[in-house]
Amino acid sequence: MDALRPMTEADLVDIIAAAVADRVPLAPTGQGTKAGIGRPVQHPRLELGGLGGVTLYEPEELVVSVRAGTPVDDVVALLAAKNQELAFEPPRWRTPDGRASRGTIGGLVAANLSGPRRFKAGAVRDHILGVKGVSGRAEAFKAGGRVVKNVTGYDLARGLAGSWGTLAVLTEVTFKVLPKAETEMTLAVAGLGFARAVEALAGVLHLSVDVSSAAHLPAAGAEGSFAEEARTLLRLEGFAASVQARAEVVARHLSGFGPVERLEAEASGQIWADIRDLGAGLAVGEALWRVSIPPAAAAAFADRLAGLEPRRMAFDWSGGLVWLRLDGALPDLGADVIRAAIAATGGGHATLISGPAEARGRIAVFEPQPPPLAALSRRLKDQFDPAGILNPGRMWAGV
Repeated sequence: MDALRPMTEADLVDIIAAAVADRVPLAPTGQGTKAGIGRPVQHPRLELGGLGGVTLYEPEELVVSVRAGTPVDDVVALLAAKNQELAFEPPRWRTPDGRASRGTIGGLVAANLSGPRRFKAGAVRDHILGVKGVSGRAEAFKAGGRVVKNVTGYDLARGLAGSWGTLAVLTEVTFKVLPKAETEMTLAVAGLGFARAVEALAGVLHLSVDVSSAAHLPAAGAEGSFAEEARTLLRLEGFAASVQARAEVVARHLSGFGPVERLEAEASGQIWADIRDLGAGLAVGEALWRVSIPPAAAAAFADRLAGLEPRRMAFDWSGGLVWLRLDGALPDLGADVIRAAIAATGGGHATLISGPAEARGRIAVFEPQPPPLAALSRRLKDQFDPAGILNPGRMWAGV
């Protein structure tokens, strides 16, 4: 079947209704930047590029409503013209033809992927005020509103974030936006190991300095790294005078770990953009895992993975997010070892962001669910998509 391209919400309702009647599964698609995440599926594409455009932007009210097929880069540019932003820092990935892009608004919400400022600002779902969409029942719906006080009752708008198009096809999303910071500065210490880096980051986070991002990057011994030595990084944002004052407090704390380097606004912005986009640009023959764990467990988790010989391991969110790049020839791409290390060091979950299609069809790409949670996911799928036509099998087999 050729790709289906609705131009209106009514078109989308008709397409889904026909798919339900014929029991034809569909794969909602924007620009394809996240096509390599999840179990591989071969369903006909439901291309949403025709559902584009900004329907509302009120800078004074800090709110924007955008159709799901709109490129995220267009929204970022629109907000930047008013010195505003999506504070969760949407990452850039790669389209199937290799072009760097943040994808579409619908894909952004479906994946719920955020950048390094998530540490302070929260995830995509935390900035959603309302949504419109069409369920797998071919029923149009809306949830939430355009102001925070209207978001009451069951939080369907945020609940759809991270569902990977398996419950409904979004047609419009309303976000709260925030003013951009006047300036930023990053303080860096070089040469720390994982344990000392986590100690340094944790110590700063106990200070009243309002850190917006905290990360640890590997040394240049690993391909694709950022510097000759490992670097432990903390970002401060806000008014210039406030940033300078807080930087003095952070520098005093970090001085116990080594010489402190200060990266001013431009250099600071570039390094956090690089960290934001760690999921893009994977080399051929590699696998990339995105692991969420308690920050205090990050060093112990890293120690348990030594046998996998990671090509690169980077910490974001003060160790709460670990990017793990491995040899793509490893048995099961290291899944069993990674998940055993998670279980042994405090719990969490691992998602395979990129890897060979054959392996993605065989191993658990998303964290396996315990039986009670799997049953809940099944019931939720049955409520939204009883015919099972929206991205079946993308996250877990049979769902």
